[in-house]
Amino acid sequence: MSLFAFFTIILSACMHATWNFLAKKSDSGATFVWLYLTVSTVIYAPVMIIFFIVSPTVIGWTELLFIVGSVILHLGYSVTLQKGYKVGDLSVIYPIARGTGPLLVAIFAIFLFNEQLHFMGVVGVILIVVSVFILSGGFQMIRKIDSMLPISYGLMIGVMIAGYTLLDKGAVSIVLVSPLLLNYATILGQFLLLSPVAKKQWNQVKTDWSKHRKEAIGVGILNPLAYILILTTMMFTPVSHVAPVREVSILFGAIMGTYLLREGFGIRRGFASGMMVIGIIVLAFSD
Repeated sequence: MSLFAFFTIILSACMHATWNFLAKKSDSGATFVWLYLTVSTVIYAPVMIIFFIVSPTVIGWTELLFIVGSVILHLGYSVTLQKGYKVGDLSVIYPIARGTGPLLVAIFAIFLFNEQLHFMGVVGVILIVVSVFILSGGFQMIRKIDSMLPISYGLMIGVMIAGYTLLDKGAVSIVLVSPLLLNYATILGQFLLLSPVAKKQWNQVKTDWSKHRKEAIGVGILNPLAYILILTTMMFTPVSHVAPVREVSILFGAIMGTYLLREGFGIRRGFASGMMVIGIIVLAFSD
């Protein structure tokens, strides 16, 4: 992996952890997702207009199929993430979700994109698995029935992350869909699909906008920008390396959850997050 790709992913990870922090602060559901999708749709529309003027693009059936699949997976991820944040801590759900995703990506990338996972890569995977277990509370947390719900959400979100990451990797590196186009089409598709829900819950939409306007704007700006950087990097970097390095955002998320949202278990989660970062780095540079 080139240094340019590495630092681009790190920048994206900072943005990703920040917008997840803002989403957690909103403590809302699908209506908040619709609000930040609306912000993204409006703010990035001029960028797309310029894109189509400078680079006229024809969208075929194959490209459209990948885009529709990406819309569905991203929407499921966004709504499930907000639901998860309503039942669990940021510093529990975020690390589990972001740790599970790259593990699955690294495994399936071997079969889908003929990518290799060497011995040091396996070591990195083991470190990530152990750190996820510690972050979820270990055996003590598993004994508590009420704690299984946020853990389940974290794992479910991780599966969705792996799904859209692998699909989008194929879109930008094999089908050659522009990262800008794929990202904006995904945002617009989610916005349209959630609009009926927002209409039915319009009072909640107005409440969310009144209470969490800054958070919605922040997520609306950072969410697409962070992912555009990742999509661009995936055009020339193996996804089995991009996905794990991206999860350095876990460290930022754990710190934000522990110290800014005053969630507990700071030392344990900090240690586990550090272990996960080491595993990510080992996995990323295992070739």
